[in-house]
Amino acid sequence: MKILIKGGYIVNEGRVFNGNIVIEDGNIIEVTKQQPEASFDETIDASGCYVLPGVIDDHVHFREPGLTAKADIESESRAAAAGGVTSYFDMPNCAPQTTTVEALEEKYALAAKKSHVNYAFFYGVTNDNAESLSKLDGHRIPGVKLFMGSSTGNMLVDKQEALERVFKNCKLPLMAHCEDTDIINRNMANAQEAWGEDPPVALHAMIRSEEACLSSTQKAVALAKKYGTRLHVAHISTAEELEMLSPYSTDHDSIATKITAEACVGHLFFTQLDHERLGSRIKVNPSIKTPVDQYMLRQALTDGRIAVIGTDHAPHLLAQKEGGCAKAASGMPMIQFSLVTMLELVDEGVLTIARMVELMCHNPARLFGVEHRGFLRKGCRADIVIVRPKSPWTVTRDNILSKCGWSPMEGHEYQWKVERTLCNGQTVYANGAIDANVIGVAITFNHS
Repeated sequence: MKILIKGGYIVNEGRVFNGNIVIEDGNIIEVTKQQPEASFDETIDASGCYVLPGVIDDHVHFREPGLTAKADIESESRAAAAGGVTSYFDMPNCAPQTTTVEALEEKYALAAKKSHVNYAFFYGVTNDNAESLSKLDGHRIPGVKLFMGSSTGNMLVDKQEALERVFKNCKLPLMAHCEDTDIINRNMANAQEAWGEDPPVALHAMIRSEEACLSSTQKAVALAKKYGTRLHVAHISTAEELEMLSPYSTDHDSIATKITAEACVGHLFFTQLDHERLGSRIKVNPSIKTPVDQYMLRQALTDGRIAVIGTDHAPHLLAQKEGGCAKAASGMPMIQFSLVTMLELVDEGVLTIARMVELMCHNPARLFGVEHRGFLRKGCRADIVIVRPKSPWTVTRDNILSKCGWSPMEGHEYQWKVERTLCNGQTVYANGAIDANVIGVAITFNHS
C-alpha cells in the first residue's frame, strides 16, 4: 500500500519545512518538498498541521501482567496512540516482576497480541540476579532497570556489594531510579511524629527530598564512571542533580553519552505547589519539587543536560490515590497527554518544536539504539503523528483512554490536538477513534 502525507510542516532533525512524505509497505520511502506525481492508495492532507516522528516514550508502567485492574497493555497502548506515542518501553515492576528471562518472554507474548503501538520491555535487576544480565538478548530489549530506592518487593537494590556487581556486569543501558531509601525513611518518621500516621500530601517533596535524590544519583554516577556503565538516570527532579550532567553528545566515546538523564512531563509541568489544587493526583516518586527545580529542569531541556523526555506513566485507581504521603499510591497516567503538554511548553517559549522532537523522538532512538524509528527519513518505519495547532479542546472523563479513568489534566484546555497517529504506516488513531485492528510490533535495538 502506498500512502502520501501531503502539505504539512515536517519537523525532523532540527528542520521545520513544508513538505510531503511517501510511505510504502509501512516504510518511509521519500521525504520531499516537491509534490510527488505518482498515484497513491491513500492521500492524507496535513495542511495546517505539523508532521512529527511518532513519540518514543522510554518510561511507562502498563501494569501487565498481574496489576490489570488499573491498567493493561491494550488499554494503555490505546492511550499512547491517542497521544501520538508510537513506541514505549515498559518497566519490570509488575506481577510477576520481569526479573527472569521467562517473565520477559511472557510480556512480549502478551504485547504481540494486545499492543496497538510498538513495544519493548526493560529487564529488572535485583540483589540476586546480576549474573543473568549476561544472558539477555540486547537486540530485543532497551536495557536494564535498577531501583536504587522507592520500590517494593525484591526490586530494591541498595547494598553496595550488589550495586557494584550490577554496574560492573551490565553491558546494556542501565536506567536507574535514584532515591536514597534511608533518607526517605528518616524523613517519613519525622513527618509522622509531627503530623500523624499519614502526613499531608503537601509534605511529599519534603519526605522524598532533594537530599534523597542527590545522594542516590551521586552514587549511581560514581559507579557508572568507575565501571564505564552506560547509565540513564530516570525522572531527574532537582536542580542539584543537573549539576552532575554534561550536555548530551552523540560522540560514543564521551562521558555525556555514557551518563544521560530523562525528565518527565509531570516534573516539567507541575510544581509541589500544585498539590494544594490536585492533592495526591500528582503524588509521584521522585516527588514533584519546587518552582525553582521546575525552572532549572526546563532550562536543561535546551542546554542539553536533559537528553530525553518520558512520562513515567503509572496508572492507579482513584481509590488507591486517596490519602496523604504514606497511604496514597504514587504515580499518575500521562501518556495520552505528554505530547500536547510539551507542545504547550513550546507555545510558552520553553523550547522549540524542533528541540521537543529531538527530546521525545530522536534522542530516545539514539540513546537506546532503536532500529529504524524515531526519525522521518527514507528507510525508517512510518511511525508518524500529525498534530494541529490552534484547535482548543478540554480533557474530560469521556476522552480519557487509560483504564484507570482519570488524569491530573482533567479540566485542562489544550490548544494542540493529535489529529492522526500512524504506526508502521497504519493509521491507528484518527478523528478521535482507535482502530483496534492495528497491532504494533516488537522494537529492535542495536546497542553498539
